[in-house]
Parts: sequence; C-alpha cells; structure tokens
Amino acid sequence: MASSAAIVEAEVRELLRLRAIDPVAAPAAAHRVVDDVIADYRDRATTSSLPPIGDAAAVARAVRDAVCGLGPLQGLVDDPSVEEIWINEPGRVFVARRGRSELTNVILTADQVDDLVERMLRSTGRRLDLSQPFVDAMLPDGSRLHCVIPSITRRHVAVNIRKFVLGFRSLDDLVAAGAVPEQAARFLEASVVSGLNILVAGGTQVGKTTLLNALCGAIPARERVVTVEEVFELQLPLPDVVGMQTRQPNLEGSGEIPLRRLVKEALRMRPSRLVVGEVRQEECLDLLVALNSGMPGMCTLHANSAREALVKMCTLPLLAGGNVSAGFVVPTVASCVDLVVHLGMDAGGHRRVREIVAVTGRVEGSTDNPVIETSEIFGSGHGRLDRADGYPPHPQRYAAAGFDLARLLGARLEPVRQA
Repeated sequence: MASSAAIVEAEVRELLRLRAIDPVAAPAAAHRVVDDVIADYRDRATTSSLPPIGDAAAVARAVRDAVCGLGPLQGLVDDPSVEEIWINEPGRVFVARRGRSELTNVILTADQVDDLVERMLRSTGRRLDLSQPFVDAMLPDGSRLHCVIPSITRRHVAVNIRKFVLGFRSLDDLVAAGAVPEQAARFLEASVVSGLNILVAGGTQVGKTTLLNALCGAIPARERVVTVEEVFELQLPLPDVVGMQTRQPNLEGSGEIPLRRLVKEALRMRPSRLVVGEVRQEECLDLLVALNSGMPGMCTLHANSAREALVKMCTLPLLAGGNVSAGFVVPTVASCVDLVVHLGMDAGGHRRVREIVAVTGRVEGSTDNPVIETSEIFGSGHGRLDRADGYPPHPQRYAAAGFDLARLLGARLEPVRQA
C-alpha cells in the first residue's frame, strides 16, 4: 500500500495540473496546495482506510521538496554549509563542505536522476541530448548546473550543482571571513575605483567568481557595466548593469552565441567597464583588444599562480588563428593587464588571496622567449598575505581618484609606468 506521503504527493501533482500552477514559477501557490491537501487528507484519514500521516510537518516538507524543489537533494541545497553537490551515479551523491568532499547517505534511482536533470533544465531553456551531451545552466536560486550524459560518461549521468555563495558580497565581507587582509582589500578597492585592469586567477572552486563579484561592488555607481559570462553567476549591486550569457546551438545546429561574440557585442553597448566571468579560449584576444582601447575591465582565469596566469593570457589568444602571433600578444598583455590577484585553498579548505602582483608594462628576455615583468605588491609569507616591496602601475590614476597610495601601501611609492 502506498504511504501517506506518496498519496499526498500524487494528489498535489494532480491539483497543480488541474489548476495550471507551475510549482517552480509559483512556489507559494504550490505550497498552499500542499497545505490544503494535507488538511483534507487528515480529515479523510479519520473515517477511511487511508494510512495516517503522523508527522504532518515532515510530510509537507517532503512533498514540497518533491514537487517544488529537487526532491532528495533539496535538503543538501538548503544546507548553508554545502558548497557543491555532485552525482557520480545514482547511489553515490557527494557534497563539498569547507573545500572537502563527503559521500552522503542520499540514495537515488536512475529514474530519479533523469527526472531531476529534466526538472532543473526546464526553466533554463537549455537542452541535454545526444547532439548536446554537455550542458551548463543557472538554476533559479543562482546555483550553477553542469551535466554530462553517457556515452561521454561511462554509464551514468554526471551532475554537478555548484551553489553560488551570496554571503560574500563585498571586500569587507571577505576581510571578515579572513580571505584577504584589510590593507590588501583597501588597495584592491582603490585599484577598481581608479580603473585598473584586474585579472583574478586561481584553481577550481577557490572563490574566483566570489572575489570578482566583490571587486565589482567597488565600481563607482556612475559607471555603466557590461558583464559577459558562460552562465549568469555575477550579481552586481550597481544601478547601470547589462548582463549577457552564451547560448547553445538549436536542434538544427545553428543559433549558437559563443563568448567571443558577446565580448565583441559588449563594445557596442557603450560600456564604462567590461567584466568577463571567465576566459578559457580565443575570446581572450577580443578581451585584450577591448582593454587595449582604454576601457577598464576585469575577468577570471584558471591558473596555478599569478605568473602562470599571465603566461596563459599570452597563450589563449593564439587559439584565435594563425595570423595572431606571440610578438603581438605578449606586449599587449603587458600593457593591458595591470594587476593579477591569485587565490588558493589551504589544507583546511579555507580560501584566501595568496598574492597580488603588478604588471609593470615591460617585457624582458629574447624575442623567442619574452617574459612579462612583474612586481609583487602582496605575497604570502608565514601563512598570511603580507605587504611586499612592489608598486602598482599608473600611480597618477590613484591620485586622480583621490587615493593616497603611500598611505594605502604604507611605503614610499615610485612611479612604475605612465598611462
């Protein structure tokens, strides 16, 4: 015999269908239907053979999770300590807490996984099929979804749900969390206001997007900002913001909008500042061209150090075609990128800024092996981020924005590069 929760869930789904209520678009209305059905069920159970409900609150929560949420995964989604959820196979559901992975006791069936993926994609307008075996999408709560289907995977659908941590909206929040020292945060804030080009680098899940979002919070409210992302993740608290994301091709294989196209389109939208969520491929060339025009910008990049981030910035544009040479790219990177902020995660799972490096604008070495000159402003020593002996470029921009660099950095400044 079916359980009381299963009977209530079936009745709720039928009522939602009859009343044309979308539980994802109108969760409040769906919750009222759940409450009404449970109240009616309890009345009927006293005079019939229906199984008793018992804990009505637990049944209501389970039905709401199944109908309006992600069913067995909803508890993990609601858990603030969970940073990411992933499914390797129906019986192996993992989560990440404080940077460390844990195997949960959640057991799903293959049909439940398929149903969850279909439900999550329904509101995104993106698809997952044999012609498109990968998908990146943003869920209504801001979490990022990534799925891969067989035969790309061996047997089962692989699902990743990366929750977007909204607790760190500003540099002050990151200071309070111990991710960056106060002095370094005030320097980064001044650098953003002064219009320097900033590259945020680090490995996977070290907080690059969180830091980029916090840096964007320091952009003056008078500026018009255009953001470009694979999937919407940034949430800028600014009055004049336009966000754009990429689009997959349709069933006929046309209609794709890649990140490179969006970067080019952004330049036609009168931006005061351009923010790219992450550069991975040849769109790096278009970003450099935009920054080389004098427009301030910021972006993130996967790299193991600030130095490797610059090397990667010099390599990715070469993917744009054979007519792009290192002789053009390296000096362009040296003149366009002003600061590189590198993040990392320690053994305890704590995410911290490890180094802040200035790009002087000069290129050293031979023509065959050019090296971009850098100057370390903050570096990790003795387990913390300390002031180094480097200086930022464009000191006149800080002065024009009303900042005293000597006071910010606690040292006598020497000009590194003129605008």
